[in-house]
Amino acid sequence: MYRDDFEILDDQLIYFDNGATTLKPRLLIEAVGDYYNHYSANAHRGDYDISLKVDEEFEKSRFRVSEFIGANHNEVIFTSNTTDALNKIVLGYFANYLDQDDEVLITTSEHASNVLPWFELAKNKGIKVSYIPLDGNHKVTLDNVKKSITRKTKVISLAHITNVIGDVRPMKEIIAFAHLNNILVIIDGAQSIPHMKIDVKDMDVDFLAFSAHKMCGPTGVGVLYGKYELLKQMKPLIVGGGMNGSFEANGEVLYNEPPHFYEAGTPNIAGVIGFGKVIEYLDKIGMDNIHNYELELRHYALEKLKEIPEIIIYNEKSESAIIAFNYKDVFAQDLAIYLNKYHICVRAGNHCAKILKDEINIKNTCRLSFYFYNTKEEIDKLIEVLKNPHLKDEII
Repeated sequence: MYRDDFEILDDQLIYFDNGATTLKPRLLIEAVGDYYNHYSANAHRGDYDISLKVDEEFEKSRFRVSEFIGANHNEVIFTSNTTDALNKIVLGYFANYLDQDDEVLITTSEHASNVLPWFELAKNKGIKVSYIPLDGNHKVTLDNVKKSITRKTKVISLAHITNVIGDVRPMKEIIAFAHLNNILVIIDGAQSIPHMKIDVKDMDVDFLAFSAHKMCGPTGVGVLYGKYELLKQMKPLIVGGGMNGSFEANGEVLYNEPPHFYEAGTPNIAGVIGFGKVIEYLDKIGMDNIHNYELELRHYALEKLKEIPEIIIYNEKSESAIIAFNYKDVFAQDLAIYLNKYHICVRAGNHCAKILKDEINIKNTCRLSFYFYNTKEEIDKLIEVLKNPHLKDEII
């Protein structure tokens, strides 16, 4: 589906590492090149034509993103990536909102970006980081969330879809219950926004973070969504040009309103403009179409993988485009290097989910993560290579 839009696929590459980053369509490269070639001025700085065009295209991208996730225009902040956005949320808002001994609930299957900022608050402010237990399929259930909440719980911070297990959390239900208990909710949307339709108003989520590069966009662009009343209370981690209206020698400063209050300095202008074009592209394909096609690929791949006795699957019951697996008695990285000989790209390692080992009892796995340009024929090639009777000999 839409493979002709990706020049890199002309090289017979089989790319199954979309959870790390996706391939880039020609229209992104064209949009970025158009900026650099024809109106490469700064944003929100100039009073001449090409600078005004930058402002128009930059804010047009913000509008497209806000429509894409169902947010208001002034609730979308451009960041560098999901990690940057989560740090801004945790250290810019919750560092001031939480008191000593207040509790945040996460899980052992979270990405480092949704763990380490909380560890910093625990170390520096004395908050408590607690873990919602996972069920037998390594999933989060509403019942386990309810059982985990204490009178000290002030925030729940969860990936909507985790990057190894790939479980889709019931976030709307979790958010509704959390709000009944005056608990705020953050969603790490790095693995969900690229793959399914999300409406932040319908979910009533308080904060959301995601990256452009995981959804055919450029690297170096992320999005921080927050309810406007919460953004007004957040503190910027970086101050400087572009986020103030004026300042005086005596220290008086007039700051801008969100979202520009949190976008100090020159942003990744080309990337943001290109991302806006990518949002249009994904809208034309249809997020429901992408989601359904990925589930079709996942089901097909699972059935084929189960034909191989040596394959161990860790997340068969998940409902996303991610499959975590190993080949019996073969180190995950060794298998990835072997597959690379056949131009098949998979991820191997702990996938920045280093405490997941406490849950699945193994540190490293191989990960397949699909996107809409993958095909069943590519999966067939993977299976053919994995069925090689001399696989272990070739690795050794």
